[in-house]
Amino acid sequence: MENNVVDGVVGNAVGAIQAVPEKVQASADALKDLISSLSGMAVDFGLKLIAAIVVLVGGLWIAKRLARSFRRILERRKLEPSLVSFLSSFMNIVLRIMVVIITLATVGVQMTSIVAVLGAASLAIGMALSGTMQNFAGGIVIMFLKPFKVGDVITTADGKTGIVKKIMIFTTEIHTFDNQAVLLPNGALSNAQITNLSVNDTRRTDITVGISYGDSFDVARREILAILDADDRVLKTPGAVVVIDALGDSSVVLIVRYWTTVADLLDCRADILERIYKTLPKKKIHFPFPQMDVHVSK
Repeated sequence: MENNVVDGVVGNAVGAIQAVPEKVQASADALKDLISSLSGMAVDFGLKLIAAIVVLVGGLWIAKRLARSFRRILERRKLEPSLVSFLSSFMNIVLRIMVVIITLATVGVQMTSIVAVLGAASLAIGMALSGTMQNFAGGIVIMFLKPFKVGDVITTADGKTGIVKKIMIFTTEIHTFDNQAVLLPNGALSNAQITNLSVNDTRRTDITVGISYGDSFDVARREILAILDADDRVLKTPGAVVVIDALGDSSVVLIVRYWTTVADLLDCRADILERIYKTLPKKKIHFPFPQMDVHVSK
């Protein structure tokens, strides 16, 4: 009986020892298959990644060329520069988004996944960038209503004055007269008060002049009108006028009104002021300093 037990134990041990090489071989085969599968996946992903990089670089280059060609087509059709700038900027952004989508599809991302991600991202971005979307809508409003165009001189509600250089999707670029570039959000421009100084070809200028009490108003008016009549930039119609506007504390306040073209507005005003300042004192018309009469009673 003891011999039978010993023989059974020995047999089991021998069987287990014989099974070890088979398990090791199976594990080795499984590991080899895993490595082979991972290698194939790595090679496949690497090829897709290289292709995606090529698509991205080449797509961006093609998108840039297409955007330029689109801009040239619009310019050849002689559209307004503001509309050309807006549409070109919009087309450039659309082409770049398409390149990114194609690149993701090349890597292996499913289109349904891309659409789902874009939908969620659009919602999140729309909530986070509500002001930017407002600027986009403002740009569209500016394009259709055309309160101003490229080349116009405008004054914004916060007092910024400059020449419109570009009307883009989200912002409008103006250059001030001291050559500063200012980017203004389209949302604010479409909703706020804008003064377009270039709509009309002519503008009226009002100059305030104070003369001393006791000086002749008739002489002052005659000399100022002579100065205006001698300047070819001052329009004859409507005619210039000089009237008393107020009796101030220290002077008689005159208003000088005349019309010029928009192009001559600033230079003409500066020259007229200089001539008034030099001419009136020669005719015994004085510009008084602020003064106050003090009466002392005992």
